[in-house]
Amino acid sequence: MTQARSVTFSGNRAVDPHGEHGPEGPGATRCPDCTDGLGAPAPVPPDSWRGRIRADPGLHLAWRVGVFVVGLLFVLLGLALTVLPGPLTVPPVLVSLWVWSTEFDWARRFFAAFRRKAVAAWRHAEQHPVSSAAITVGGLAAAGAVFWAVGHFDLVDRATSALGLG
Repeated sequence: MTQARSVTFSGNRAVDPHGEHGPEGPGATRCPDCTDGLGAPAPVPPDSWRGRIRADPGLHLAWRVGVFVVGLLFVLLGLALTVLPGPLTVPPVLVSLWVWSTEFDWARRFFAAFRRKAVAAWRHAEQHPVSSAAITVGGLAAAGAVFWAVGHFDLVDRATSALGLG
């Protein structure tokens, strides 16, 4: 039978109030492989240019932060595209996952899951070409109708005046 015990955290070390601890001493230290809280870096050959970047800890951290920022910019682009009709938000988010997957293990797992689902969706579309074409054409027609209606009925101007913004 397992007994529950309470543990409090002080900094990055766990402090056991009962004085029990493992062979490393009291508390648990931070993961030795996880250097910056962003997860373990992707494995690369040591003689590659990324291997040379990883040899310098300051440059390596700057590289990882840069990769994260570039991926975040693509996510923000995807969020900005949500105001447009259609699936325009998906490609920038997938690009961000691809960028992040080059450096972060957690993003590699997400990207692999999306890739599996994309392959399955493509196979489904190949097996059912008529329904896939009908859905695609219907979606494009609906997007065209929305664009036409917005322009024909001046919906943007009406909405801004109704909200008192313009």
